[in-house]
Amino acid sequence: MSEAVAGAVAGRFRELYGTDPDGVWAAPGRVNLIGEHTDYNDGFVMPFALPHVAVAAVARRDDGVLRLHSADIEAGVTELRLDELAPESDRNWTAYPAGVVWALREAGHDVTGADVHLTSTVPSGAGLSSSAALEVVVALALNDLFALDLKGWQLARLCQRAENVYVGAPTGIMDQTASACCRAGHALFLDTRDLSQRQIPLDLAAEGMRLLVVDTRVKHAHSDGEYGKRRAGCEKGAALLGVDALRDVPFDGLEAALERLAGEDEVRRLVRHVVTEDARVERVVSLLEAGDTEAIGPVLTEGHASLRDDFRISCAELDLVVDTALSAGALGARMTGGGFGGSAIVLARAADVDTLTKAVEEAFAAAGFTAPRVFEAVPSAGARRLS
Repeated sequence: MSEAVAGAVAGRFRELYGTDPDGVWAAPGRVNLIGEHTDYNDGFVMPFALPHVAVAAVARRDDGVLRLHSADIEAGVTELRLDELAPESDRNWTAYPAGVVWALREAGHDVTGADVHLTSTVPSGAGLSSSAALEVVVALALNDLFALDLKGWQLARLCQRAENVYVGAPTGIMDQTASACCRAGHALFLDTRDLSQRQIPLDLAAEGMRLLVVDTRVKHAHSDGEYGKRRAGCEKGAALLGVDALRDVPFDGLEAALERLAGEDEVRRLVRHVVTEDARVERVVSLLEAGDTEAIGPVLTEGHASLRDDFRISCAELDLVVDTALSAGALGARMTGGGFGGSAIVLARAADVDTLTKAVEEAFAAAGFTAPRVFEAVPSAGARRLS
């Protein structure tokens, strides 16, 4: 992130508010390498941060007023009073930063107001956590400006609460933790039950490989009902099996667990995905730590089949990316993110990237789909202050 970008955002802040910001911060979107829909089941996930970021210029206020502006939305400055912030009262983009302020104050932190100007290069609706990036960048700025001394994982928890309660989207903890805590050149192995973290080195370029993100441009929204239905189904499965969360169903006990769920076909499918997906995360960690990076490809592909067939959250465009990429020589591919659109990831040898990209683009054209956006995902730094 260049000084020029921070300077440009600060300059726009001055135009809007007539004064200098107290600082400029950035927080990234993320791509999830493996571990989908496991985070709200107390399971394992393995995201890494993207170079695409939300950037915020922020100044502290002490009068109970929050003013919000986005360079990416055609609207003026939105002014809110902190004592009037209430869950699910806002259906606009402003709910994400306002929700963070609400969550901080609900947790007892003395946040007295702020002027905020935001811009983001994280593609919206692509399953790359554009909303979490907005939340985390605002949380980090307020953490610094009000000297709250909160750690990254604590900010992530508060941002998750903002999205769950204030926005009304029942998301897990992965997206916010990835944005707040990832390191450049690493994937984050996160246990979402106790929030313990391990940074796993992931330097694909050094091994002659690339990870491509294919944004299908099919929009998804976590606050839509299908995500919530899957989460409720997982909770029902845990209750029927007498465990706190599906994380507690051991992989070697899966078949016995599924037998106990006879007659609950939908719940059985959800349980099978979560239990096998947790095992896939652990396999990928082991392979990466053993230096056998190329071998993670088939594990990614297994994950897509599980999301498509058991969790049933894929779509024609995502399946086309995966099938086309594999046919054109990819090492592995799967959808990533919440599902029902968004993005897929493709693990490829560097020499095959152009061929794979062309094959996917031609397949979309032949199917009459909107042209996808394809870019390389490079494990990048988490949230930080720029100036």
